[in-house]
Amino acid sequence: MKDILIVAHFTQAPGEKGNGRFEYIANMLVNSNNSVEIVTTSFSHLAKKHRDNSGSNKEKYKLTMVKEPGYKRNISLKRFYSHYIFGENLKKYLEQRRVPDLIYCAVPSLDAAFVTAQYAQRKRIKFVIDVQDIWPEAFKMVFNVPIISDFIFYPMKKKSNYIYKAADDVIAVSETYVNKVMSVNNKCEHPKSVFLGTELDYFDKLANASQITKARNEIWIAYVGTLGHSYDLTCVIDALAAIKSKGYKNIKFLVMGDGPLKEKFEDYAREKEISCEFMGRLEYSEMVSFLVMCDIAVNPITKGAAGSIINKVGDYAAAALPVINTQESLEYKKLLNDYKAGVNCDSDNSKELVEQILNFCFDDNLRKVIGENNRKLAEEKFDRKKTYKNIIIKILEDNNVH
Repeated sequence: MKDILIVAHFTQAPGEKGNGRFEYIANMLVNSNNSVEIVTTSFSHLAKKHRDNSGSNKEKYKLTMVKEPGYKRNISLKRFYSHYIFGENLKKYLEQRRVPDLIYCAVPSLDAAFVTAQYAQRKRIKFVIDVQDIWPEAFKMVFNVPIISDFIFYPMKKKSNYIYKAADDVIAVSETYVNKVMSVNNKCEHPKSVFLGTELDYFDKLANASQITKARNEIWIAYVGTLGHSYDLTCVIDALAAIKSKGYKNIKFLVMGDGPLKEKFEDYAREKEISCEFMGRLEYSEMVSFLVMCDIAVNPITKGAAGSIINKVGDYAAAALPVINTQESLEYKKLLNDYKAGVNCDSDNSKELVEQILNFCFDDNLRKVIGENNRKLAEEKFDRKKTYKNIIIKILEDNNVH
């Protein structure tokens, strides 16, 4: 039995909406007869409010919430300060906790991962990182002023490189991120990319229980995820407005998610007078119920975004939906091409989106074939029951540290 500490700043707590990676890993480790603790924040990044930690944890693993001040906006000095304070409080917690056998640490945030990396090196503990996003590159997309941005984000860059170099083993949510880490890490011999994914048995159980109905002649287009700066829903709305102007009025856009630009996108959809429903952030079961009733999925990523294999594409694949993709990530574009699971379009090109949407709308068989290909992709690359075994092997394998 190993005493395993999971540090995950942005994980969901039990009972919160979502389909969290780290709770799933924790339960797999517990089922392998290990002692597991997840340490996270008292502040919910998604809900932008402090969590209620008064109830007892009913999970088999221990859950600890370390205090964080909180913030209202994703891009703000207050957020960076909040992360710094969380890191300092985490440092205090680590010093008073018994020394674990291994630490599994989510990256980002950088403050939490940085103090955890320092602690692991000082205590000579095996330190495994799980890279969910690349910072500061993700922030540069929002604030990108040549030279000035490099100067401002240099401290973050320095921290991220320290974390990457400190890792004894590397897991990441895409091969793109693995390559980023390994450009500075010279001691991890067998890094592994494991997509976020979902458990297909559970997904299918939820899908089969769906009570959602829709008119037979309607085409539903789905978007699932954050409504933020990396996601170009404006381009999709422009395309749907152009399609409506051609006389096609049976297409409905379902937007399942929340974020800082929700109001902006809602206003724009009203201005363009398209059939669009902003449903907010749904319980995972409810999201699945609607998603499987959709006909097409869109992955409209803004030009220059730093993401790679993001969470929504696994759910699109599980739902057997053909994908219209504008993301520049070569890794995801190649997956779609290799599996013939969707089409790739240029970002900011609403005319190309119009063409591809209409192609799928007019051809039921095309939607079916491409959707089935995407489901095959889900079964081979996104099923947690299979793929997360690679994470557990990485965590539990014995190797010499330092």
